[in-house]
Amino acid sequence: MSRIAVIRNPKSHGNRINPPGPTPEGVRLAEPFGRDALRTVLEDFARDGLDLLVIDGGDGTVRDVISLLPHTFGEDLPLLAVLPSGKTNVLAIDLGTQRDWRLEEALNAARQTEPRIKSRPPLRISWVDGHRPCLQGFFFGVGALVKATNLSQKVHKVGFFHNLAVGVTIATATFGALFGGARDEWREGVPAKLTFDGQAQPGDERFAIVATALKRLPFGLKPFGEPREGLKILDVDAPPRKLLKALPLVLSGRAEPKLESMGYRRRDPDMVGLAGCAPFVLDGEVFEGGELVIALGPALRFLVG
Repeated sequence: MSRIAVIRNPKSHGNRINPPGPTPEGVRLAEPFGRDALRTVLEDFARDGLDLLVIDGGDGTVRDVISLLPHTFGEDLPLLAVLPSGKTNVLAIDLGTQRDWRLEEALNAARQTEPRIKSRPPLRISWVDGHRPCLQGFFFGVGALVKATNLSQKVHKVGFFHNLAVGVTIATATFGALFGGARDEWREGVPAKLTFDGQAQPGDERFAIVATALKRLPFGLKPFGEPREGLKILDVDAPPRKLLKALPLVLSGRAEPKLESMGYRRRDPDMVGLAGCAPFVLDGEVFEGGELVIALGPALRFLVG
C-alpha cells in the first residue's frame, strides 16, 4: 500500500494527552477543521488515489469521515484504519482494536502479506425532504439516548473516559429512569412514529429507540440480543414499564418473550422510517430530527491489528 493518508483530529482526547510523533515520510497528513475543510481534503485524496485512509480520532471523527466518503470517493473506497483517539471509541471496541494502537502499528499491519481486514456496513441516516446530506455512523439513538449523550458530556468533563464513561452514563440514566415518576425527564417519551420495511408500528411516543450495525458493544452489553450481522433495533415504549425487571434481560441479550408484552421490542428490519422531529444522536453527537430513513450503507473495510 503505497498511497497512504491520515485524517487527524488533534483535539481528540487521546491526541491531546498523548500527542502523536512525526508522520512517516510518504504518508500524507491532514488536520481539517470543519465539514467543508474535511470534504476538500477527501476530494484531494480521492483525486490522487488512495490505498489506505487512517482516521486518527474518536467516534465523531470517524462518523464525519465516513459520511463524506460516498460524496468524495464514490464507490472506489480505500481501506480504512481507525486509531482510537477519542473518549469512547465504540467502533474500535467492535473491531477489537487495542486502545493504544497508533499510526506506526497501523502501518506495520498494512505491510503484512495478508493484512487482517474486517468489514462493517454503517448505518445511513437520510432526511426524507433532502434538506441536508445523509450521515453515516454506527450507533443511533432517540429519546433516552439523547439525554444520556448530553449527560455523558458532563461525565467526560469530570474525567471519565472509554468504558468507564459508558458505564457511568448508563448507571446514572438508569437510576433516573428507575426512580423518576412517569413525567420525570428520564421516563417521559418523545414523539416518534416508526415504520419497519414500510409497515407502521403502533404508538406515537417512545422512551428510547436504539439502532446499530455493530456486533460488539462495551462491557459485553447485548441490548439487541446475540451478536449478529445487519441492522438491529431496540424499540421501548414510554414510559418504560417494569424497568428494574426488564433491564437485566435487555442488556444481557436474553431472548425472553415477555419483554415484548412489557414494551421492549427487538427487530431486524432492512429499513426504518422515523417521523416526529425528535433530535437523535449518532456516534456521540446530537443532530436535529425530522422525517428520517435509517438503512445500511455499503460495507466499509477496516484494517485491524
